Amino acid sequence: MSAIGAIFGLLLAILLILKKVSPFYAMMAGALAGSLTGGADLSLSVKIMMEGVNSITPAVVRILAAGVLTGVLIRTGGAMALANGIIRLSGERFALGAIALATLILTASGVFIDVAVITVAPIALALGKRLNLSKLTLLFAMIGGGKCGNIISPNPNTIVCAENLGAPLASVMAANIIPAIVGFLGVIVIMRWVYPQGIRVNNEDLVHLPDELPSFWSSVIAPITALVLLSLRPLVGITIDPMLALPIGGLTGIIAMKRTKELMPSLVLGLEKMTPVAVLLIGTGFLAGVIKASTLNELILSGLQACHLPTLLIAPLAGALLSGATASTTAGATVASSSFSEAILSAGTSPIEGAAMINAGATVLDHLPHGSFFHATAGAAAMSIGNRMKLIPFESIIGALLATISTLVAAFL
Repeated sequence: MSAIGAIFGLLLAILLILKKVSPFYAMMAGALAGSLTGGADLSLSVKIMMEGVNSITPAVVRILAAGVLTGVLIRTGGAMALANGIIRLSGERFALGAIALATLILTASGVFIDVAVITVAPIALALGKRLNLSKLTLLFAMIGGGKCGNIISPNPNTIVCAENLGAPLASVMAANIIPAIVGFLGVIVIMRWVYPQGIRVNNEDLVHLPDELPSFWSSVIAPITALVLLSLRPLVGITIDPMLALPIGGLTGIIAMKRTKELMPSLVLGLEKMTPVAVLLIGTGFLAGVIKASTLNELILSGLQACHLPTLLIAPLAGALLSGATASTTAGATVASSSFSEAILSAGTSPIEGAAMINAGATVLDHLPHGSFFHATAGAAAMSIGNRMKLIPFESIIGALLATISTLVAAFL
């Protein structure tokens, strides 16, 4: 298939998403139109799309399993307790840094990034009202911290990158620790630029926080258990799949928090949170199949060679471009890792480095307005679309910083 077909399919999917068509159906229609435009007949087009879905089925199963941990942390109030504890321990003097750190830790624990922002937002807005901080600054702190946590977390984007490149999940997470630290420092510095801008928090923006939350230390058991289980493979050679490690972490946590009565509602909530992500991944699988079957890979490689850019840049650039096309970290990472894995590995990049760079690259443009993350975060901070768009350049800088440092780590370490 021609690269023109794949590009046309991507552009059509973006256009349909901007026209408020469901992302799943938009990607399905884009993939079908792109395949037909690229030279395949109807029968072959369906086969190509289904092969794309088959390639990401293991990641979809693991993502649904991760809903146990997410559901437990949200339903029991554990996520809120973690965020509240981190901010309380830091004090008002370091409030913005604490807000960023709280979102980073929640996201790194396996909470989906938009859910982490929504969880921290009520605390952040309450602090913002007391300290006269702008909503723009508060939201940037949450998003910046979330992006840094997202590249070192057992979240869907990391899982799918590790799966498609055949790398251990814990090793892919560990490979981006340095970029996450540097990115967090970048968030602190950039907040100085954002600080004077934007409207302040008013009383109507405040949300009542629950009085009875589990303790901070009991809440941290769930993510720590999951992370320890995932770390056993690189540490001692014992492999525990994320499909088991993340649910075990959630179940251990709910026992530690003494909220076992919340188990069934937590499972239902977790499945509700992860089902849209899983459906979105199936849609991206359609596109991934078309891109993989086309000559787009060769076109990008030729472009890099013509610009005399090193092949190491394939991974972060693929992640960045496709995160912009889909306005989603998960979708961008899925399409990039499934479509460019062979080119990345054949260029001599290790599976761990390739997966880490794609994951970091997928944070560069995942916040564009045709994606759900943009609107979910705007709603969490009670911001208008116009004000929310003012953050896009700053978010892109953080994403670019994460991708750059991840690439440098792969090149020199």
